[in-house]
Amino acid sequence: MKKVLLSASPFVLGLVALFPHFSNAQATLGSESIRLNQIGFYPTGPKMAIVVGSKASKFSLISAANQKDTVFAGALVNSGIWEPSGEETSKADFSTFSKSGSYIVYVNGLGNSYPFDILANVNEEVAKASLKAYYFQRTAIELTPEFAGKFARAAGHPDDKVIVHPSAAFGKRTAGSIISSPKGWYDAGDYNKYIVNSGISTYTLLALYEDFKTYSDGLKLNIPESKNQLPDLIDEINWNLRWMLTMQDPQDGGVYHKLTNPNFDGSVQPKDATAPRYVVKKSTAAALDFAAVMAQASRIYKGFAKQMPGFSDSCLAASKKAYAWAKKNPTVYYIQSELTDPAIVTGAYDDMNVKDEFFWAASELFVATGDVTYFKEAQVETSLAENLKIPDWQSVGMLGVYTLASNANKFPANKEATTALTLAKTKFVEAAKSLKTKAFASAYGVPMGTEMSDFVWGSNAVAGNQGVFLLKAYLLSQDKSLVDAAEANADYLLGRNATGYSFLTGFGEKSPKNPHHRPSESDGIEEPIPGLVAGGPNPGQQDLPNCNGQKYPSNKAGLSYMDVQCSYASNEIAINWNAPFAYILNALEAIKKTK
Repeated sequence: MKKVLLSASPFVLGLVALFPHFSNAQATLGSESIRLNQIGFYPTGPKMAIVVGSKASKFSLISAANQKDTVFAGALVNSGIWEPSGEETSKADFSTFSKSGSYIVYVNGLGNSYPFDILANVNEEVAKASLKAYYFQRTAIELTPEFAGKFARAAGHPDDKVIVHPSAAFGKRTAGSIISSPKGWYDAGDYNKYIVNSGISTYTLLALYEDFKTYSDGLKLNIPESKNQLPDLIDEINWNLRWMLTMQDPQDGGVYHKLTNPNFDGSVQPKDATAPRYVVKKSTAAALDFAAVMAQASRIYKGFAKQMPGFSDSCLAASKKAYAWAKKNPTVYYIQSELTDPAIVTGAYDDMNVKDEFFWAASELFVATGDVTYFKEAQVETSLAENLKIPDWQSVGMLGVYTLASNANKFPANKEATTALTLAKTKFVEAAKSLKTKAFASAYGVPMGTEMSDFVWGSNAVAGNQGVFLLKAYLLSQDKSLVDAAEANADYLLGRNATGYSFLTGFGEKSPKNPHHRPSESDGIEEPIPGLVAGGPNPGQQDLPNCNGQKYPSNKAGLSYMDVQCSYASNEIAINWNAPFAYILNALEAIKKTK
């Protein structure tokens, strides 16, 4: 059951046409003690609910339409205490039930769960919504009712007159001079654009296309470019790639760290946020993230040479130039406190260890070019140990492992490369299987929370990236249990978690209504823009004590979340949180369709 409150409007031509399960129905009250994926499950595959605080020994699956109709009964199996929340849990497993329909889990003494579906394409709507969210994050374009429905808005931030900050001045681009840097996505709940975070975000969406090309070619997202000759996913990625290319200084190949206001805007619409915008200091991390993504893009965009002549070559040339700049400037770190005239206080995305960025960029350039110089600089065998971990924006080495492992068979003439790439593949799959084993043994049956360190700022991106990790290992090994483990984290993100929230705005009976997201805060519409992934539980609670007197419900890691606008530490949205969610849900749709 997918619920979002939408009024009748041209939205019928837009998101309603895209998401036919959207409804004006009010949320059906469900027991807060029964946590499950509020969207639903595939007929074949794992299906589980987590029950807390119950002494019952059995559960029932009942029809949502006729709640007297019991279609399945099973035993509640005690699974112990889930450390991140301190809850005593039981598992209600109904994986063997496969009949399509809408259902509710009932537990004596607790009542009904939220309703959910069992359908062959159960994730189709949420998968598309998580990608359509990037259209809603576009800068420099009017969002029209045809494509945005009630969330239409005027264009903001054309970024055609961006000031070169003193920290970014070089050669003919003197301090105060003007450059043009349009397009791109708003990074998060704010209106700025950051190369470092664009790195992992754009990589992940390009990886979705590359890993599931046939499926991705058929995706219809109802965006302004939908009638051209390119897949919609490629068109959406283009919007950000075109911006990223403008962030490279053509004089030396260096890349500006970000394009930003000096300070964060208030809760206003994009058109009303008119503060001066700056490109600020070039950094080694930005150059390497840029180099990696452009090399990856050059590889993928070769397939669109007719539609975009020369673009693949341009991306590769830009990648090589940025990588060369980084080699000449290996320790140019972004230190925001050093910036003056004016001071900059927006998101820093600072990183003082760029070994992983060098590894990732060299790996992508090796696969894109076949040049063994890049392979040698990647130092694959010695780099594996420190890069074989779930990635995030600050730790991107695993992205290089993904690319190398996925291309291990493409360099048979180079024995040294083949040996190292095969090792990358083997070690990667072993690590994924270890995560799967821990996940299935956990009280919630999910990879998320098998380590307490999973709960950080943007913890839902950790869950998403664990899912990407598992699915990419599945593509290499064809071990179906890895798909099941990734699917468990999709369940986590859509309701099988200690908060009971489906963390995707607009989907599920209990989903975020008040994300820290300026367009949603200022548009005068009660519900938020749909398809955005909230940051999720964060015991750091960095937004306190200045969150309008609000308090988190718990200091427990898995419960430390609140659905209020001022909670930027748990309820903001970000492009790098949406990307792995979009990868998992679209990958599951692609995989299940081929079964």
